Amino acid sequence: MSFRGQVAVITGGGSGMGQAWARRLAEDGATVAILDVNEAGMAETAASASNIKPYVLDITDADAVASVFADIEASLGPVDRVANAAAIMPFGRLLEEDPKLTTRVMTINYGGLVNVATAALPRMIERGSGDFVSFSSMTGIVPGLLMGAYASSKAAVQFYTEILYHENRNSGLRFCCVCPPAVKTALWQQAEATVVPKLPSKGETLMPDVVIDEIERCLDKGKLFSYPGKQTQLGVVMRRLFPQLIWRVSHDAEGF
Repeated sequence: MSFRGQVAVITGGGSGMGQAWARRLAEDGATVAILDVNEAGMAETAASASNIKPYVLDITDADAVASVFADIEASLGPVDRVANAAAIMPFGRLLEEDPKLTTRVMTINYGGLVNVATAALPRMIERGSGDFVSFSSMTGIVPGLLMGAYASSKAAVQFYTEILYHENRNSGLRFCCVCPPAVKTALWQQAEATVVPKLPSKGETLMPDVVIDEIERCLDKGKLFSYPGKQTQLGVVMRRLFPQLIWRVSHDAEGF
């Protein structure tokens, strides 16, 4: 699919999924605005294509987010696609984790999404077209030990996106909430710097392009949720039918 002439906005464009998708959309001809606090990472992303435009932004600042989206629309044109890839992923036992970190995970992973949606979607809905992509996680469906803060934030992302879709299902926009397993990016390396739960570390790890392909299929087919990878699809079924079995396996894997 060609995105030539379109404008895309990607949060977390300084690394990982955001960086990979920004480069791919730019190769397909889109003008891509990337938003991140990681200036060095964004410079690296933008160095690969002249049609990638970096914007230094803390997505937890709602006023700043609204201002940047107004600037993007004024300077680059109407936004056709928004992808919310910004996230942090520290792991650990909830009661051993600094509560400031626990709430910061929710503020960035979920609160940032809320700020972006509020800033971007009214204009897109008024035009009656566009794509809105939320990055959740398999852990938002299948929670596990040592993943409490991250899993909670990604579950919130799922519910928010689902309700957002149903409140705007006749708007002409396409919505997709992607729920991948571990992806080979800097975000997973961030988790490894804290503690890696044994269960997800034994599961499949996808490459970013695989996840992007699944998102594109999700949008083209008009599906709200995308579940990249065979283990993710199995996890959805297991969570629905055998929730206690999932917890038993998690306890056995972690040893407590």
